[in-house]
Amino acid sequence: MESGSRIAYDDYPVVFLPPYESPPAWIPPHERIYHPDYNNELTQFLPRTIVLKKPPGAQLGFNIRGGKASQLGIFISKVIPDSDAHRAGLQEGDQVLAVNDVDFQDIEHSKAVEILKTAREIIMRVRYFPYNYHRQRERTVH
Repeated sequence: MESGSRIAYDDYPVVFLPPYESPPAWIPPHERIYHPDYNNELTQFLPRTIVLKKPPGAQLGFNIRGGKASQLGIFISKVIPDSDAHRAGLQEGDQVLAVNDVDFQDIEHSKAVEILKTAREIIMRVRYFPYNYHRQRERTVH
């Protein structure tokens, strides 16, 4: 085989690998049980229901980002400490699945805001989904 028929090294396509993350430090088994890095309980990622009562003119106590344009859904981007939302267990990185029986998984951002602002009582189905939340933050500005 002629050496001239091989592809020059510089002509190969560039492949970007994900950033390397160091594995968590080794922790003795008896300490792993309650250690957050080793918490394998999937319960924190299961859907849960949050109920908020909102007097007229009151603030929600949380911000959302995302929507149909990002194709990843609506996420809680901020929860104000000591607000009703915070006390009810809402957290940054929660995906909002539904509000008052309205599906939030493929909703416009503006429509989601309108529903949340006008409702006096908010019954939310959420699930903690940090992976897609971080993807969401990389893609969108609001």
